Amino acid sequence: MVTKRISDEPAYVLHRYDWSETSLILEVFTRHHGRIVLVAKGVKRPSSSFRPILLPLQPLHLAFGGDAEIKTLKAAEWQGGHVMPTGDALMSGLYLNELLMLLLAREDPHPLLFDVYASVVQIIASDHGEVLEAALRAFELLLLREIGLLPLLDAQTMTLLALHSGERYSLVPEGGLRQTHAGDRTSLSGTQWVGLQRVLGERVPFTAVLRACAEVASALKPQLRTLLNYHCGVPALRTRQMMIDLQSL
Repeated sequence: MVTKRISDEPAYVLHRYDWSETSLILEVFTRHHGRIVLVAKGVKRPSSSFRPILLPLQPLHLAFGGDAEIKTLKAAEWQGGHVMPTGDALMSGLYLNELLMLLLAREDPHPLLFDVYASVVQIIASDHGEVLEAALRAFELLLLREIGLLPLLDAQTMTLLALHSGERYSLVPEGGLRQTHAGDRTSLSGTQWVGLQRVLGERVPFTAVLRACAEVASALKPQLRTLLNYHCGVPALRTRQMMIDLQSL
């Protein structure tokens, strides 16, 4: 049997686990093969050339092979561009990684989502604090849309009635987009939701969605957080709870 080998695959490490005294298991997000699991043999040895580059939030090109669920890492090259984020930026990046690990099925490719992820990582690494919140909201929307968990945003989900520009609507688990009372500060107007739906439909949507989210990021945040927690099956994501714990110290 010929073992399948993949070379020069764009990828990011999402998480690392100890496998033995010298090796690691890697959860990896690749552009053409989706989320996969690799064993990196001998990577923890001081002499390993892989040791300093197999880190989260770093752009890599990988070679790997094998027919089993856990494949074997053959080569890894750092693509450069930025140093490891720190502080709040690092936590934001780890939050993205946790979402991908919880919501993406293994070996299910999402090239567009990979490109969006790479763009957000660049924003995180560049410490663009003024656009980071909008970038996170844009990523959340595009992730939910990509995996089929985002309802249409230009109609009420349960009735399929069109949205009215002067009314307010909220996005809720199980109920989708529904009308709410005018004083709900986490809701968006019909015009704002329709605008988001329009930019989500663009061929290369990230920049347009980023701009649209910049205007409504604070109102979107609690709605998307609740929706994501629901689909992840957790009351709160680990990275979110870790951030709360750090802020309380």
